[in-house]
Amino acid sequence: MGIGFVTKHLSQNHWIAGRFGRLFVAGFACVATSAALQGQQPLQLTIHWDKTSVVSKSTPTFQVVVNPPLRRGEPLSAASYKAVKELGADYVRYVPWLPYPKLAVAELEPPTQQKTSWDFSLIDPMTIDFLNATEGHPTVMNFSTMPTWLFKTDKPVTYPADPNQPVWNYTQGTELRDPTGKEMGDYYERLVSWYVDGGFTDENGVRHESGYHYKFPVWEVLNEVEAEHSMTPEDYTKRYDAIVEGIHRASPDTKFMGMALAAPRDHPEFFEYFLNPANHKPGIPVDYISYHFYASPTRSQTISDWQYTFFDQADGFLSTVRYIDNIRKRLSPKTKTDLDELGVILPTDNTAADKVPPPAAYYNLAGSLYAYLYIQLSRLQIDLVGESQLVGYPTQYPSVSMMNWTNNKPNPRFWVLKLIKNSFHPGDSLVDTNLGGSGSGDVEAQAFVTPTGRKVLLANKRDHAIEVKLPDAQKASALTVDESTGDEPARNVKLTDGYIRLEPFAVSVVSW
Repeated sequence: MGIGFVTKHLSQNHWIAGRFGRLFVAGFACVATSAALQGQQPLQLTIHWDKTSVVSKSTPTFQVVVNPPLRRGEPLSAASYKAVKELGADYVRYVPWLPYPKLAVAELEPPTQQKTSWDFSLIDPMTIDFLNATEGHPTVMNFSTMPTWLFKTDKPVTYPADPNQPVWNYTQGTELRDPTGKEMGDYYERLVSWYVDGGFTDENGVRHESGYHYKFPVWEVLNEVEAEHSMTPEDYTKRYDAIVEGIHRASPDTKFMGMALAAPRDHPEFFEYFLNPANHKPGIPVDYISYHFYASPTRSQTISDWQYTFFDQADGFLSTVRYIDNIRKRLSPKTKTDLDELGVILPTDNTAADKVPPPAAYYNLAGSLYAYLYIQLSRLQIDLVGESQLVGYPTQYPSVSMMNWTNNKPNPRFWVLKLIKNSFHPGDSLVDTNLGGSGSGDVEAQAFVTPTGRKVLLANKRDHAIEVKLPDAQKASALTVDESTGDEPARNVKLTDGYIRLEPFAVSVVSW
């Protein structure tokens, strides 16, 4: 996950703000300022329903990152997976990641002729709960943390006996001990076989039975390879090919996703190399590419600044998306794109200060940012628009969480995703949409023609209420997530005299 890019620099908050801040950040919201509060006229929404600008390919979704509170028996785990099931999103990304080796790596010790260390006892419960919660929907699986024994290191890498204790330096070594990559591919073949083929035969010919026969529609190969693994494009492409070969032996129908870059703007060479079919072994598919974006303000900023910083950084990221998509179209036009970590990381995360919750409106602002990105990325026909992440908490990126860890309820970021997911789908037509009036840039608006009717998505980017005059308002209804909804679903909004009032950082869907 993109968060992994930050974990190695937890003491460098200036780096977090600087690098994530200048990379690209998520943000979006669309609404107009209240005439009563701001002395401005309401914004005028004009929609040309018969003028299609583009047909959406975008699926709104999110990621689940393995953390101890998601372990079976924890109250937050039950509530989180209940929320996942009720949301019913497609292509949810599942990532057991580097801080928790015992929860992410199935063979922690190198095999010998006498024994192997395969052990799924701590990994299975969370993984099975995830697969059950997403049953009936395609998923993106990513066991991104490789056993360190696959690499040459000066000495064996240790890890905590307590599976809940994080360790940030488990991933070590850059050179594989088997330079052909076969040993690495075999590890992933056995890992996937455990879940899709009922078990596997280990390095010593011993059969391990699981009884599982799940489907893995998409597998993402490693995570933040330029950061967590310090790979070159050439190294990563060779390892991608080896892992794909291994997994394909176990699961021939699986499609594959590559790179999961944390800093795409800084690494165009990855896209140029990886997307060139000539750089892969014959027959190796590149079905998807993936990369990430987190907005992050500086320590000196407050939420009154964040409302501008988030969206400015998001616009920088969108320029990166356009650039990368041109590379993709030129080299591998059939490859799809998953932006599977979109969110905000506050500079207080993973410091003593992260025990102090951010302002209540923060999660609405972050939700508005996701809505803004969803609109913009739908216009660009990006395939998967993934919010990050389901569970965070103090010491583990609380600002990124979609669950409130104090009451075990989904927070406004989750409810914004659910509102969008229930309202819009690939195949919807985006039509000509304009907001007029002073302050029109404070709200993002996009109208869609969907199989269930005409709708418009509005996101208020600002900390004050904005009124928008709607066409045919007498025929319309609206649902809104704003600060008044708290950790509850979207509420019905009354349209008065042809207007909708967007409260600070509100995200609304108006339907006709």
